[in-house]
Amino acid sequence: MERIVSTGQVSQEWYDQDRPEWVLLIEGGARLLLEGEGELVLGPGDHLLIEAHVRHKVTWTDPTRPTIWLALHFDGAEEGISG
Repeated sequence: MERIVSTGQVSQEWYDQDRPEWVLLIEGGARLLLEGEGELVLGPGDHLLIEAHVRHKVTWTDPTRPTIWLALHFDGAEEGISG
């Protein structure tokens, strides 16, 4: 599990991860672009599962207050964890 604090940062490159990632936005605001699926607007309490190899990037985080994320990377259902 990883705690991430953003203060206006965005992704310069696409993320393409080998494992699924579950993301929870705890505080602040963000926009996340999923390749082929469009842009999602996230607020406190919003969460999503990003499957392995779904290219994505953060296009906006609130520059006026911290955006706090929790990210959980896991191996998937074959390891006893399901999304």
